[in-house]
Amino acid sequence: MARVLAGAGARVSAGARRVERLSALTAEITAAGGEARAVPLDVTDAASITQAMAAAEAAFGPLNILVNNAGISRSDRAETMAMADWDAVMETNLRGVFAVAQAAAQGMKDSGGGSIINIASILGERVAGGVAAYAVSKAGVVQMTKALALEWARHGIRVNAIAPGYMETEMNEGFFATEAGTALIKRIPQRRLGEPRELDGPLLLLASDAASYMTGSVIPVDGGHLVSSL
Repeated sequence: MARVLAGAGARVSAGARRVERLSALTAEITAAGGEARAVPLDVTDAASITQAMAAAEAAFGPLNILVNNAGISRSDRAETMAMADWDAVMETNLRGVFAVAQAAAQGMKDSGGGSIINIASILGERVAGGVAAYAVSKAGVVQMTKALALEWARHGIRVNAIAPGYMETEMNEGFFATEAGTALIKRIPQRRLGEPRELDGPLLLLASDAASYMTGSVIPVDGGHLVSSL
C-alpha cells in the first residue's frame, strides 16, 4: 500500500516496529522516484504513536491519509485460548487501531480533514474456528469505522474500511499449503486466494477525492466469500 500510494503521488511515512524492513521499503520507493521515510511505530505504545505522528508531520506536513493496518493473530480453540493471547490481539488490532486513528484525527481536524482507511477483514463479518480473538477484533474495527465516521464527518474526516478476504501473505502462507488451507480455498466462490495488488483499487478510491461522499463504508475484497452459501 505504501508503494501504491507513493506511485500515485503521495508522500509516504511508513510506520512499523521492524525498522530495518521499513528502511528497505522506503529506499525502494525513493529509488522509483517517490518520496518516503521510515518511522518507528508500535501501535500499543502511546508515546510511540505521538512520536511517529510528529515525525511524519515534520517530514511532509499535515497528515491527510492514514492507512491503519497493524494486526496480529493468535490461533487456538476458544476454550483453551490463553487470556494473554486474547489481550495481545485486542491491544494491537482494536485498541491500537483506535489509538492511531484518534491521533491522526486530532491533526486532521486542525488541518481541514482527511481520509482514514482501516484494514478490517471478512472475519469481522463472518467467523471461522480457532480465530475467535482475531474475528472479534476485526468486528470491532468494522463497528469502530462506522462510529468514527459518524463523529468526525463534521470535521471533513472520512473513515472507511477495506475488508480483505483470504490473501496470500507472510502471516498465512504456511496454512494455505496444508490440507485444511486447500479445502478453504475451494469454498471461495472464485476458487482462489486474493493477491495484495487486488486491494490497490479500493485503496486508491478511499484515499482520493473520488470517494468524497463515502464515509462509514466497509468494502469487502474477497472473491465473493461473504456472499457464498453457508
